Order: sequence, then C-alpha cells, then structure tokens
Amino acid sequence: MLEFSKHFHGEIITETMLVDGINDNPEEVEHVADFLAQIGPSKAYVAVPTRPPAERWVNPANENSLNMAYHTFSEALGHKRTEYLIGYEGTAFAFTDTVEADLLSITAVHPMRQDAVETFLTNANADWRVVERLIRDRKLVELRYSGHTFYMMRLPSRRSC
Repeated sequence: MLEFSKHFHGEIITETMLVDGINDNPEEVEHVADFLAQIGPSKAYVAVPTRPPAERWVNPANENSLNMAYHTFSEALGHKRTEYLIGYEGTAFAFTDTVEADLLSITAVHPMRQDAVETFLTNANADWRVVERLIRDRKLVELRYSGHTFYMMRLPSRRSC
C-alpha cells in the first residue's frame, strides 16, 4: 500500500474497521494512524461492522474506542480527512428488470437489512415471495446480527450443505 501510494496520483480513500478486542486499543490505533499518515489518504474512514461479519465472534469496537480512533486519526491526518463510517447505509438500492438476479448481485457483496430488502422489492414492484423462493432454492440466507435480520447470497461452498 505504501509503495502504491508513492506512485499513484489519484485519490486514495481508506477504511479501517475496528473490532472489539482485536485492533481497538490505543497502541494499535496509533500504529494504523502513523501508517495512514505515510500513505496520505484524502479521506480516512473509521468503521465498525454494521452487517453480519464472516466470523460470529466479531463485535464492533465500543464508542470510547471509536472516539479515541477518530481523534488519533484526526491528529495524524487532519479533521477534514477523517470521518466515521459506523451507521446503517439505508435502503436506496438500484435494480434492473430481473429482481432475483439483482437481489443476489447486491447480497453477494453486501448483506442487506430486512427493511432494505422490503424497500428494494417495493421499488421493483415485487413482493416477499421473491425472498422466500431464493431461500427455498438455497440461493439466499437469512442472518441475525445486532438485533436486525439481514439477507445475503449463500456462499458457493455452502450450497451443498
């Protein structure tokens, strides 16, 4: 990354995901901030998991850790270049004329919260039967995370399960 940043003349944006008990301590945050200062991003996001992570034991860093990271990054990079990325992204997803394919395409890279799926289906003039069919066909899975229901495309390695 450092070598790339020396030769790349475009805009560099970083996202640092803070995980409780893994990289949310002051020493690790300071180390990351120093590294980012060498890269010189135009924007550095401080993030937490907001969708179901790959591992069940992963939990977002707490508010104190996020605040500490924000200020540490801001000191290293500047306040205008440091932002939080800690909230729900909303329900505005685009669609084409193939609702099932679009839903699978989106959830292949980005688990969708139930309200986002509902809005997506409404905007596509479709109903919840699409989701039921995809789950029944083992193409989509339902997950619970942080008090919300999410949907994501079933991983290919798990399709035979």
